[in-house]
Amino acid sequence: MRNLVAAVERIDPLAVSGRVAAVNGLLIEARGGTTRLAVGARAEITRLGAQPLAAEVVGFRDARALLMPFGPVEGVAPGAEIRIEPTGSTVRPTKGWLGRIVDAFGQPIDGLGPLPQGLAAYPLRAPPPPAHARDRVGERLDLGVRAMNVFTTCCRGQRLGVFAGSGVGKSVLLSMLARNADCDAVVVGLIGERGREVREFIEETLGEEGLKRAIVVVATSDEPALKRRQAAYMTLALAEYLRDQDMEVLCLMDSVTRFAMAQREIGLAAGEPPTTKGYTPTVFTELPKLLERAGPGPIRPDGTRAGPITGLFTVLVDGDDHNEPIADAVRGILDGHIVMERAIAERGRFPAINVLKSISRTMPGCHQPHERQIVTAARQSLAAYANMEELIRIGAYRAGSDPQVDRAIALNPALEAFLGQDKDDTTSLDQSFDTLAQILEGAAA
Repeated sequence: MRNLVAAVERIDPLAVSGRVAAVNGLLIEARGGTTRLAVGARAEITRLGAQPLAAEVVGFRDARALLMPFGPVEGVAPGAEIRIEPTGSTVRPTKGWLGRIVDAFGQPIDGLGPLPQGLAAYPLRAPPPPAHARDRVGERLDLGVRAMNVFTTCCRGQRLGVFAGSGVGKSVLLSMLARNADCDAVVVGLIGERGREVREFIEETLGEEGLKRAIVVVATSDEPALKRRQAAYMTLALAEYLRDQDMEVLCLMDSVTRFAMAQREIGLAAGEPPTTKGYTPTVFTELPKLLERAGPGPIRPDGTRAGPITGLFTVLVDGDDHNEPIADAVRGILDGHIVMERAIAERGRFPAINVLKSISRTMPGCHQPHERQIVTAARQSLAAYANMEELIRIGAYRAGSDPQVDRAIALNPALEAFLGQDKDDTTSLDQSFDTLAQILEGAAA
């Protein structure tokens, strides 16, 4: 009965329609019905010999609405009817969605049948919780990856960025986090991924055990820009639902850069002026709106607290330039960054994290005093070796010249082995600190 009531409430008693006036590339201009239109409104466009085409209003020009489609525009004819839905996109998830794979509309694409629908509608473009009404970050979170557990310790409700070029190992690192992180549920957003890699990620990298507590949202690179952008919003909407069920959620998105590229396509089609590297102003407006939705949960009026959303977002740095516009913008929004370098991957150490360039903004507050000492000593040794690495490799450094460098040389093989980790290997947070302490004490002895 409650489901029936919810279905009736979704029915709009007033039907409004318009007509296609022009099609310019991926932009459809509509006339009529503009009194019921607003930016973000949904519409369906009739097509010759095909299913109706879903579209979204992205702007207005003179007396016409500008729409972008969620699919191919083939079959759209002049004067085609446009049925207008004045409200934006929503989703009605339940806990029964765990273990399933959905598209940007929340429709199942794993062939396992329809999904149950919840009673509450969650808007895909919900605003972040107010800053004064949300909780603080919680205790530290065990991620299962040694390098991150020790050198970029993450707290519950923190947001971290993983910055890397293509082929450096971002997706594998995300899969390790999805399987090993100490949380109740995982929401994975694969935005603009290669179609070949999606199934590999789900079946091999994530695995059956990892999928059981996860919801995977997929929008491949061949899909329209609007659909890729909506998949990112869908990922955060599902994470918010699980958060409101008092679950601790890990939200993984690969990648934020492809979300920004999708928004750039939409903005340029709507007539926005391009700025740095062609990115439009709305890209830098939408990024904080999206990323701020992750984080500590809001404090409810009755004083109870919703669960946190710990967010890890990958950033595909263009040409291995870690100062390109999107990387720069995201680094300033998030609570820390993990830098992965191609040079480290090329010498066979995975995950290829440069711990000296990576930082977590909740450190060292989440460390015990003895743990801070361990991390400081390890960083000093790694920095001393990095500063003299070229001289060491060509044999120009003479042993005994600097005791700190001598110690760094002695420690380097063990530290490199510590930072490397197989994708099927799991190390708890306490084990990570114990292992590192033993390495440092062994060298001292």
